[in-house]
Amino acid sequence: MEIRNFCIIAHIDHGKSTLADRMIEMTGTLQKREMKEQLLDTMDLERERGITIKLTPVRMQWKGVQLNLIDTPGHTDFRYEVSRSLVACEGAILLVDCSQGIQAQTLAVLTMAMENDLTIIPVLNKIDLPAADPERVSEEVMKLLGCKKEEILRISAKEGRGVPEVLDKVIELIPPPKKFAQAGGTRALIFDAIMDPYRGAVAYVRVVEGKFTKGDKAHLLGTKTPVEVLDLGHFSPKYASDPVLNEGEIGYIVTGSKDVRSVRTGDTVASAEDLLALPGYKEVQPMVFAGLYPSEADAYPDLREALEKLALNDAALRFEPEHNAALGNGFRCGFLGLLHMDIVQERLEREHDCDLIITAPSVLYEVKLAVRRTAEVVRASLLKADEPDTARISNPADFPDPSCIAEVREPWVKLEIVCRAQDIGAAMTLVGERRGVQQGLSYLDADRALLTFEVPLQGIVLDFFDLLKSATSGYGSMSYDPIGYRSGDLVKLQILLLGDPADALSTIVHRSEAHHVGGIICKKLKEVMPKQQFQIPIQAAIGGKIVARETLPAYRKDVTGYLYGGDVTRKNKLLEKQKKGKKRMKKMGRVTLTQEAFLSVLKR
Repeated sequence: MEIRNFCIIAHIDHGKSTLADRMIEMTGTLQKREMKEQLLDTMDLERERGITIKLTPVRMQWKGVQLNLIDTPGHTDFRYEVSRSLVACEGAILLVDCSQGIQAQTLAVLTMAMENDLTIIPVLNKIDLPAADPERVSEEVMKLLGCKKEEILRISAKEGRGVPEVLDKVIELIPPPKKFAQAGGTRALIFDAIMDPYRGAVAYVRVVEGKFTKGDKAHLLGTKTPVEVLDLGHFSPKYASDPVLNEGEIGYIVTGSKDVRSVRTGDTVASAEDLLALPGYKEVQPMVFAGLYPSEADAYPDLREALEKLALNDAALRFEPEHNAALGNGFRCGFLGLLHMDIVQERLEREHDCDLIITAPSVLYEVKLAVRRTAEVVRASLLKADEPDTARISNPADFPDPSCIAEVREPWVKLEIVCRAQDIGAAMTLVGERRGVQQGLSYLDADRALLTFEVPLQGIVLDFFDLLKSATSGYGSMSYDPIGYRSGDLVKLQILLLGDPADALSTIVHRSEAHHVGGIICKKLKEVMPKQQFQIPIQAAIGGKIVARETLPAYRKDVTGYLYGGDVTRKNKLLEKQKKGKKRMKKMGRVTLTQEAFLSVLKR
């Protein structure tokens, strides 16, 4: 039987999951009564938020040809899911919303598809909308792909108009799976995996050569683990068991492995352990780091187990143990962005019953040390293997003393913003405030522009997307890609309470932003800290220099309340006595921060 493997790529909300629904319906993969909206979005979180988080495969039959479709997410935080789908396919449907036109993420996923040498089928969706402008959007797509107007299909995925033509084009234009030179065995690439509570680790695979049958002995080449094929089959979209998985097909293999770490995304399942591993995926680099802590100290082992299970299904998640003075033992986790962080937090709370505290997100810095005895300055585990005098630091508590630092490098990204012509000024101002440098400006059409910037990741990671949406009345869209590390004037901002540093509250900032950030933290602490019997200065400092200060006033007890009259000197004598007592207390006093006060500052 002929096979076609393809995926649907597009910007957020351009109709990927709806088009997948119509394809499943029209190919008769499911009965009409089994259908529901966004059928492939199976996670509760996906259905609630109306977004796709996980890639989802499904097999369909159309005119005697087997079609394997992978539905992909649109958000920039889940681009790793898209890149894995592209490796398992030979072609992609590029979906563009007829009313919105080409957006930032459309350009990003198209570039990825072209790098993987996929056949692109351009499709305009939502032609039934009153605001649809297929002529204008067709011009944009022609300019982008260099294709002819008649090659662009026009459909309404919601109504099912034009979907059979798309399926015909998939069979006509997308090539069948490439034949590999036989390595004398069976090999398959793992593009995703989940932990089933009853059957152990289940690997989602694309068979590259040979075939697997039930009961086969197999080997995971990356982790050198022998496994048995307990069951295999395809997605329809639920698991459908088959006796055999042939070359070129996409399906699943139940390995039965109970060790979460043995089945890795990007690994090769092979029939013999001496076969060559397939080229997997580029190792994903987390962009944003935050601390995850259990709210109860004894829940630490449960959190570790939950993170290991989640990391199997979410290949972009990285974590390692860390300790915080205020919150105890937890994990430093790496994410691809804030939405990814949000989703991981919710999945841990829902699927694994974890009660979590999450600290303010930061990025990964590279600190070049000027001291030879580097091990004394920072922990050996932080040092880079290829540069022994350089440490990689995401936790401000690990930041070395300024006298030991030769330079600090921070990650920069290439930022692309698509917005209306009248919003160009607002977008430029917004990026300028985040230390961004403009690289280019081009027009997609008379009314819409594509702006390109280079900007530090720290500047856009927190609230930038929300501010961009506000500044462009909701019309702006953005995507970013890392471009490496650059040297910057970065410093550790410490918070002093009564002159003593509170290490858990320190952050890494650019020197030009230190006064502003310090002021915000000091004000926040003044609001949430309980008053003491004496005055407490709250200061933000870089080294020995104070850059911001607030004063928490003393708790005043009315020592003159019982006096019923007489000379004013009686009153003054008591107040003077109180003042001396407070002065003495301040010398001996220590400030211990409550966990609530810590959290109010650590939380976003």
